[in-house]
Amino acid sequence: MAIALSTIALCTTLTAQQTAVIISLTEQTAYLLENGRVAFVSPIASGKEGRDTPTGSFKVISKDLNHASRSYGLVGDSHGRIVNSNATPSSHVPPGCHYIPAPMPYFMEFRNCVGMHAGYLPGYPASHGCVRMPRDMAAEFFSRVRIGTPVKVIGSARNVTRIRRAIPVVQPGSARFARENFKSPGRD
Repeated sequence: MAIALSTIALCTTLTAQQTAVIISLTEQTAYLLENGRVAFVSPIASGKEGRDTPTGSFKVISKDLNHASRSYGLVGDSHGRIVNSNATPSSHVPPGCHYIPAPMPYFMEFRNCVGMHAGYLPGYPASHGCVRMPRDMAAEFFSRVRIGTPVKVIGSARNVTRIRRAIPVVQPGSARFARENFKSPGRD
């Protein structure tokens, strides 16, 4: 928490109408800053060992509301059963089956093929390098960041084990709850 707070303190020079994202791999948390203040805080699941989320300073380079992975997915059969849950586009697809790219809704790419998006949070680093967020938080971040929004990824996930309980992909409630209960100053 101290690392993220010191980084946030450095970002207090943001001028009016500026938005920035800070991702703490150590805390497995993402912060959305608006006008120099923390507007939203989201739990995340970053890249697992060997598929680490890159650290450094980036900018959002693309946004896609209904993105599908170009690298990962699954193979399913005609009855809806999963045959291979860890498939790639080059994986063997048995007769009667098909490849399904992994859905990555609210995708905010900040490095080639790496971005923030809605996804499953098991409570520890588990992705192939992307930053997964609960769906409602991904929607909030998506609606506020623009192409060019700064993204700073700090810390390390190397010593992170389980830090919280799993958060399912589909959650009760809506983004309206977050807007009503976590308003930033001066926002209606």
